[in-house]
Amino acid sequence: MWFVPGNFLEDLSFAFANMWLQKTLVLKTRPRGFHLITGELLAQLPELKRFRLGLAHFFIQHTSASLTVNENADPDVRRDLETQLRHLAPDGAAHYVHRLEGPDDMPAHIKASLLGSSVTIPIGNGRLLLGTWQGIYLGEHRNEGGSRSVVATLNGEVF
Repeated sequence: MWFVPGNFLEDLSFAFANMWLQKTLVLKTRPRGFHLITGELLAQLPELKRFRLGLAHFFIQHTSASLTVNENADPDVRRDLETQLRHLAPDGAAHYVHRLEGPDDMPAHIKASLLGSSVTIPIGNGRLLLGTWQGIYLGEHRNEGGSRSVVATLNGEVF
């Protein structure tokens, strides 16, 4: 059991203000594949520098693209991810029933479901606490997906 003298917890709660921030970020159009977007997200979130600690949640508002965290150093990782996912969910497979939007649409939905539509990353001292070799990827699973919208939600204590 913790012992906290006096009103320490009450005093501490006023040391830092809690803040919520939510905004929609628009990503530039990219070709099919995996793209490192950490820098593009951060460029649109100057408010991140105000957060002493907290969480950053990024949610992509599309069903044929995904967000994931992976290695940011070797571009071969991005190529290998795309190659492997093309094997798992190939374009135009005969067993797909959903075909209205082209041969790359149903596999894009499968890939987006496998990888997910969001990532949550801790914030510390005004920056994302990604590991040394980690970056945020956009998985663009359509041949012509267009620009993508990502809702960024930041919550935490501000300086």
